[in-house]
Amino acid sequence: MKIDIVTIFPEYFAPLDISLLGKARRAGLLDVRVHDLREWTHDRHRTVDDTPYGGGPGMVMKPGPWGEALDALVPPPPSDGLGNAGAPADAAVPASPGAPERAESGPAPGAVPRLIIPTPSGRPFTQADAVRYAAEPRLLFACGRYEGIDSRVAEEARTRMPVDEVSLGDFVLAGGEVAVLVMIEAIGRLLPGVLGNADSVADDSFAPGAMESLLEGPVYTKPPVWRDRPVPDVLLSGHHGAIARWRRDEALRRTARHRPELLRRFAPDDLDARDREVLRDAGFPVDSEGVAD
Repeated sequence: MKIDIVTIFPEYFAPLDISLLGKARRAGLLDVRVHDLREWTHDRHRTVDDTPYGGGPGMVMKPGPWGEALDALVPPPPSDGLGNAGAPADAAVPASPGAPERAESGPAPGAVPRLIIPTPSGRPFTQADAVRYAAEPRLLFACGRYEGIDSRVAEEARTRMPVDEVSLGDFVLAGGEVAVLVMIEAIGRLLPGVLGNADSVADDSFAPGAMESLLEGPVYTKPPVWRDRPVPDVLLSGHHGAIARWRRDEALRRTARHRPELLRRFAPDDLDARDREVLRDAGFPVDSEGVAD
């Protein structure tokens, strides 16, 4: 997978050089290139923001630098038979001196990317999105700051690439960099070869399939007894069917306790008799309409 990141703080992405994603980059499984938006400014102060039309507090990121950055990374298609309307496909992209060591200066080559813009006003980012994005050949992340990026940037980008505006949750950050780090880790760990055991993602909270609307239950490792607290006997039994049933029961209980709204996604046919018994015991009786609290 190829990923481009545009930001005014390239150094924010140093964590992409460590742990699983750092190994994935060194192994050639993940090609991440970080670009400094200020390289597409033309004034002495390298200005990327201005006051908002209509008044109000805060500043808005200017469309000019963003437009030039996107043109360089995703050259516009030819407008006529004479050549491209924007930068040529092999246009050089300025280096990012503060970017992580392994970041390269040119655009990630290949297919037209999906542009992802983190914003509190976007739709929620979910595990399903992570799975979908992990199947894309190339992604481009735009890290906004201040009150956000001038809305015309996303509008214009949609004429030549898919654009998603996504949110991590109902809260506001100082900028998009943290959100992009979160999304890249969620996506990157799903790429083939990144995790030591590819099957481990199947039991993740929200994983497609049996866990899609459930939180993962409690987990244990050695020793079997720690500070007078034993591991549940079923996990030591070697009975794979019983262990799988216990894990689903615990996932149902934990979801009922911490995220009850997720249970409303279940249709009646999604739950077997044991599921219904567990939910009733947890205080969430199942009726003909699904789960009710």
